Parts: sequence; C-alpha cells; structure tokens
Amino acid sequence: MFKPIRDIFRYINIFQIYLGIRMYLIYALGIIASVLEGFGILMLLPLLQSIDAGSEIQKNENLINQILYGIINSLGLSESLVSILIIISTAFILKGIITFLSLGFTAYLIGQLLKEIKMRLFTLYSSMTFGYFSSKNTGDLINLINEQPTKALEAFKQLSLLGSHLINTLILMTLAFMITFSFGAMALVLGIILMILFLKMNSFVQKLSRIAAKENGTLTKWLIQSLHGFKYLTSTNQINSLKNYINKSIKILTSTQIKSGVAAAFTQSVREPIAVLFIMVIVFIQIFVFELRLEPILVSIALFYRALNSTLAVQSAFQGTFQTIGSMELVHNEFINQQNNRQEDGVIDLKKFKKEILLKNVDFTYNNSKKIVLDQISLRIPSRTSIAIVGGSGAGKTSLVDLITLINRPDNGELKIDGVPHSQIKKSSWQNQIGYVSQDTIIFDDTIANNISMWQSKKNKDELYQNIKNAAKQANILDFIESLPDGFDTIVGDRGILLSGGQKQRIFIARELFRKPNLLILDEATSALDSESEKSIQESVDLLRGNITVIIIAHRLSTIKSVDNIYLMDNGKIIESGSYNELRDNENSKFSEFAKLQVL
Repeated sequence: MFKPIRDIFRYINIFQIYLGIRMYLIYALGIIASVLEGFGILMLLPLLQSIDAGSEIQKNENLINQILYGIINSLGLSESLVSILIIISTAFILKGIITFLSLGFTAYLIGQLLKEIKMRLFTLYSSMTFGYFSSKNTGDLINLINEQPTKALEAFKQLSLLGSHLINTLILMTLAFMITFSFGAMALVLGIILMILFLKMNSFVQKLSRIAAKENGTLTKWLIQSLHGFKYLTSTNQINSLKNYINKSIKILTSTQIKSGVAAAFTQSVREPIAVLFIMVIVFIQIFVFELRLEPILVSIALFYRALNSTLAVQSAFQGTFQTIGSMELVHNEFINQQNNRQEDGVIDLKKFKKEILLKNVDFTYNNSKKIVLDQISLRIPSRTSIAIVGGSGAGKTSLVDLITLINRPDNGELKIDGVPHSQIKKSSWQNQIGYVSQDTIIFDDTIANNISMWQSKKNKDELYQNIKNAAKQANILDFIESLPDGFDTIVGDRGILLSGGQKQRIFIARELFRKPNLLILDEATSALDSESEKSIQESVDLLRGNITVIIIAHRLSTIKSVDNIYLMDNGKIIESGSYNELRDNENSKFSEFAKLQVL
C-alpha cells in the first residue's frame, strides 16, 4: 500500500540526476514561505486578544504569547493593534515574494530539465549502436525525444508542488500543536487518514500514466508509417489497414485520459467539503468537550484550515505526479538503455587514408543471433583501388560494408585500416573520409544547395557555390537544377517528394561527391537511374578511380566491368574473387553463370 510513497523518493532521485542538488532550493524557499505564513496566522492570536482587551495585548503565561510578544519587542515595535496589523501584512508580503521566487525558480528548472533531457538524449542517439537502432522503431525514438520529455516536465512541476505543500502542512500542523495540542493531534490524525485513503487512487493513476506513455510511442509509430507510405496507401486504397491500429491506440489513450481526469476531478471536488466538515467536527469537540477559549480555537481553525488544504493539495500533487510520471520513467529507462548500447570509440585519429583496409577471418552476427551473417571473411582493399562486392540478396554484401564504415563491429577476426585495429580508431576521423550512396535516398526538406552541402558554410560563398555546382555536374544533375525557377534554392519537400526517384538519387550522389571522400561506397547507387544518367554517373566514378578508393555493391554488370577486383559472396562467405574478365571467362565459376544469365 505504501509503494507510491517509496516511488516518490525514487522519482526525486531520478530528477536529481538531470538537475543536481539545485532542485532542493525550491523546498528551501517553500520552508521560508511556510514559516512566514504560519507566523502571519499566529499573529492573529495577539490581534484578537488586543481587540478583546481594547488596545493592548493581554500578556499571560501561554508559551505562544510569550514568543510572539518577544518577537514584537525585538522588532522595536509597540504592542498596539496597528503594530500587529503591520507585522501580519509584512509577513504575508514577504511570503508572496518568496513564493514568486520559488515558482520562478521552478519555471527555470523546468526549462533546464527540458533542455537537459532532449539534448542529452539526442547526443546518445547519435552514438548508439546500429544494432540497438535496428531493434527500435522510429515512432518509439521520436516519441521518447519529442513528446515524453514535455510530459515529464509536468511530473517534475507536480513533484515540486508536492514537496512545497508537504512542507507547508508540516509547519502549520506543528504550529497548531503549539497553540492547542488536542487540536493539532486531531488535525494530524485526520490528515494521515486522508493520505491513506487516497494512496490506492495514486497507484491507479500511476498505472494509467505508464500505459499512456507507452501507447503514445505505438501511436507515433503507426502515424509515421502511414504518412511515409501515404502515396502508396492512398493509391491502392489500403490506408484502412493501418487505420485499425491507429484507432486502437487512440481509444486506449482516450480511456486513460478520461480515467485520469475523473480521478483528478474527484480529488479536486472533495477538497473543500472535507476541509469544512473536519473543521466543524474539531471545533465542536474543542468547544463543547474540552471547553477551550475562543481566541486560540479561532487561530487554530485558521492554521488547521490552511494545513488541511495543504494536505489535500499534497494529494492533488501526488496524483498529478503519478498521472505524468510514466513519461519520465520511459525517458529515464531509455537513457539507461542508450548508455548500455553506446558505440565504443577508439582514441586514434585516422589521418588521410593511404594504405589499405584489411579484414582477416572476420565473423559477424546481429544482436547475438545464432545466424552467422559474415563467416570467416578475409580480403584486402588497397588505397585508391576499386572493388565490387556482388552476390544474391541476403549474401552479406551490405553487412560487410557496415563493418568497413565501423557502424558495426566484427564478433571475431581482425579489421584494420592503415594498420590500425578497428577498436582503436576514433570513428569520426574515419567516417569523415567516407562518401556513402545507399539504395535508400536520404533527402531533406530543404533547398537543393543545402541537400548537397549539408548546410556547410564558408566565408567565401562563391567558392562554396562553385563546389556545389561542380558536384552537381559530376552527378549529371546540374542541367535539371539550373532549369528550375529557383535553381539551387529550390525546396524539394519532405524526403524529396517533389523530385523523381532518379533526381533524388543524383542529388544524393552529388552530396557525397561534394564531400570529396577518400573512400566512396556505392550501394546500388544507380539502381533508380535511367540508362543515360547511369552512364554519366559511371563516367564520373571512372574518373575518380586511381584518386580515391571505391567500393561498389551492384547487380548490373555495366557498373562493375572496370573495377580492379570483384568479390562474389554467398551465405556470408566470399566464394570467388578476381577481375571481371577472369571470373567471366572461368566456366567453372559461379560468377560466370550469373553473368551468362544476367542475374548480376
């Protein structure tokens, strides 16, 4: 039953990870504000006695009266009604100032928390292993970095309010004890009873929060897939196939929202009736059972009413925290997962690629799968040579290239670049030298110029523009770009939707040529191009041979005829290697069979 209370301390520790001990300043300011409020209410006691006596405070042996009288004396004020009114006003004005500082600082911390979570998470995204990325879906990742942190902020805000209200409750209850012990004891017991009664509801709301946080990721996944496949789905009238999944997620989120809202409405609506009812019961007991004087009872009523309201506010904040804490739990768990799935990086900066890429007896599997993707791969790629990696679908061609780019690491064997073991290489120093044109065109919703230059800036803008233009010319896309009304400033739309497949592919190729890489990887790079464009690209690639290292993955024979060496793969193994002519003319070779059938 008390698990929600234990969870609160766990959540405080989680938020401390991102904000540090500065978050506790909120509670320190809350203590000061509560003390000022309590002091202001306590001053009602001498005020009432002063009114009753005519003009002066009635001194007696009551401990509270002695303390208050001592404070008034120490402030150099008289015991008049006016002085007491000034003290009460000053206390509440100071309380207002402290409350403003507390709320302002909370707003500052909420902003800092949003920045910390999103920036840290994106930094971790950029260094997660490719295997971990492959195990997630885009909807989950976007949900975690875009929507869930915003909801986590509300959980922190409610947690801050919970602490402030709890402090206020404890201080006001303590003061109620000091004035009338029996009154304070009854108030404390009733407050504890209220908290226990609401614990079950808090657990229920916490469960709803976790369901909603997880379901938001599912909904985002289906929405992204629907929008990415919009053209196909609408053209074939199959969008209803995904609509069922989307509607299911929406219904779950709607249900959790309604249940959470009803729980919050119940808590809000019972606050005042409970407070008034309890006060009336306690006042009745104090006057007719204990026969206490009216003045301390009135001050106790004020303290108790504020304390009971704070107690119920604690419950509201408790419930509010659990209503949104599922988002913070999801985000924090993702931080842990990202930390456990970070790519290991070396420390050696790899200078300009000069010698060779060497693989020796390399094995590789995905995510500890039993299926071997690459089996005892050994090959040598000298600098400034060109090779082709060919084979049927699933032969392991792209997996081999993924090892060479260091986005994956071999399970066994050696992988060296210019004699440096892959584990010792600082990945960025090697990947900065790579140009990679994949089968899937990567085009951004921006201008053609920015798509080619990847937002690179130079002091000499004319030089930058000339480099962009030269890359476009090499990729045989310059004439098309210059025919557009806005030329290189043309916006291409989401994922290049305003371009044809061949145009997108050529802009993609231009981007990689713009980088002037030392290693150029073409993974079915011309598959979406017409014969004329493919020929032009092939001529551009031929001009690069001898100047940079080129790795080609291709099915078309025309793209691999002039490479220095061809490696034929099957079931994760290299089964043949040699020049195009050697393999084609060897009647016993598998490559020769493929060539005759034009399978490659």
